Amino acid sequence: LAQALPQPKPPRVLLQIRPFTGMGKFLKAGRIVLLLQGRYAGKKAIIVKVFDDSSKARPFGHCLVAGVERPPLKVTKRMSKKKITRRTHVKPFVKYVNYNHIMPTRYQVPSEIQPAALVTDQQMDSADGRVEARKYVKNLLQEKFQAPPPDKLGKPSKDVIYLRRKLRF
Repeated sequence: LAQALPQPKPPRVLLQIRPFTGMGKFLKAGRIVLLLQGRYAGKKAIIVKVFDDSSKARPFGHCLVAGVERPPLKVTKRMSKKKITRRTHVKPFVKYVNYNHIMPTRYQVPSEIQPAALVTDQQMDSADGRVEARKYVKNLLQEKFQAPPPDKLGKPSKDVIYLRRKLRF
């Protein structure tokens, strides 16, 4: 008799719906991105500074990036010191890029490589400043590529290793 009676339904739980506040910002300083258009298409770069608001010179969202035009080549034990120094050279670049022309990756450079200190807006205003910025970026990247900073587990940082490798496409 007790089995024949219908069981009462459990009470309905209403889901709380939060208002949509917009997309989170993922293009931040330190994010490694791929350039999709122009002279450096297919090259990897680090976002140095983001400009969400447009300016008179660039009426669109853009960012300042410092990247690797030519990554270091493979080195073996049998190579001479001269050959090793030649093959570990890095050719960097610095430029402003439209948001539409970059693709963010999941990688972000370690905090000890301070992205904001790589290049400044004042350096980008003059040709001499850009040369100076490229020299600084070159020295920093060569140093970090030869001895990548350790991650939380003490292993070499995968983010710096990713930046060091040539993109295969």
